[in-house]
Amino acid sequence: MDFELKYKPFSEHSILIEWPAEIALNILEDVLIFKAHIENSNIKSILQINNAYNSILVIYKYTIDKIYDEIPTLKGLYFSRTSKAKRITRRWKVPVCYDEEFGLDLDEISKEKKHSISDIISLHSKADYTVFFIGFLPGFLYLGGLDERLYVPRKKSPRLEVRKGAVAIGGQQTGIYPNASPGGWHIIGNSPLEFFDLNKDRPCFANSGDKIQFFPIDRSEYQTILTQIETGAYQLESEVVDD
Repeated sequence: MDFELKYKPFSEHSILIEWPAEIALNILEDVLIFKAHIENSNIKSILQINNAYNSILVIYKYTIDKIYDEIPTLKGLYFSRTSKAKRITRRWKVPVCYDEEFGLDLDEISKEKKHSISDIISLHSKADYTVFFIGFLPGFLYLGGLDERLYVPRKKSPRLEVRKGAVAIGGQQTGIYPNASPGGWHIIGNSPLEFFDLNKDRPCFANSGDKIQFFPIDRSEYQTILTQIETGAYQLESEVVDD
C-alpha cells in the first residue's frame, strides 16, 4: 500500500517526510521499510535517518543548496521500496515492579477508571506492545498497544523529576523513563533494567518495530535484578518474533 506522503524542508540540512497523522501498525511498518530502503540506497550525502510514529527525518551531511532537487530522489525511493527485505524483530521480556513505592499514580488511575489496582497491573502486563520509536530521551521507548481501558490523559502538572526506570502511561501509550527527568505521564511502576547505556555497542537494546512484554515482579525480585545488573550477571530475555 502506498501512502500519500508529504515532503518538506525541515532545516537547511534535513527533509521531513510525513505519513497520515495516526498511530497505526501499518504506518509504522511502511515507515520502517522506507527508512531501511533509504539506508540501503547508500546515498553518500545522507548523514542520519530518524523515524517517529508517522514520519522520517532525513539529515544530510551538508547544507542542501537545492533542497527541492533532493525530494524527487526520495519520492523515487519510496515507490521503489519493497517489503521483501527481512527485518529481524525481537520481543523483549521486561520486568516491572508495580509496588506502591513505584506506582505513584496507580491509586489515581484506579479511581478514575473504576478498576482495581490488581486489574490495572494485569491489563498493563498482559498486552503485547510495539516500539514505535525511541526519544524524547535517549532510550525512551514509545510503546503502542496499550489496552484502551487504561487510556488516561497526561498529567496537567508534570512532575519536575521522574525516577529512572519509571513505567508510565500517557494518553494511548505506555513507556519507560530511561533516566531521571521531568515527566507528565502517570507513573504505575518501575523497571530495574538499563534502557540506555553508552558503554555498550548498542546503547539501547530495542529497535523500532520490536515488541515489549512486561512481567510483574515483587520488591525482592526487583532488588535481586538490580544486584545482578550491577555485577553484569543479569541476562535480558528476548525471542525472535515470526512475521
